[in-house]
Amino acid sequence: MDKEKTLKQITDRSKNTMVGNMGIELTDIGEQFICGKMPVDYRTKTPFGVLHGGSSVALAETLGSIIGGFQVDSETQTVVGIDINASHLKSVSGGWVYGKAEAVRIGRKIQVWDINIKDENQNLVCKSRLTLAVINKR
Repeated sequence: MDKEKTLKQITDRSKNTMVGNMGIELTDIGEQFICGKMPVDYRTKTPFGVLHGGSSVALAETLGSIIGGFQVDSETQTVVGIDINASHLKSVSGGWVYGKAEAVRIGRKIQVWDINIKDENQNLVCKSRLTLAVINKR
């Protein structure tokens, strides 16, 4: 896998989507992991000035869904989120947060991904688990 080419292709497809509008950037990808970052700014904060929990969940599902899609035959299959949970552990008021999605289980019908989101000081901000269903394209 050509990491730079793959990351650029995904970034190009993300323009004019929620991913692009939130400022999510992919930073690394491997066979069973992906990393990305998201700004903590006016797009991702609550009215109280801290990172919105929904923004963390959006980052988690973005990362897990993208890498999950790489685990299936993209000609005939795709993945869809069927469950996500998130424990918000620490508030962040500025800068960037960094997420990493890693495989827990990659099955023929179900995938489970563990996503950790950390702040710039490596403090765990959000711990998330995403379950994806593998479905056939129509």
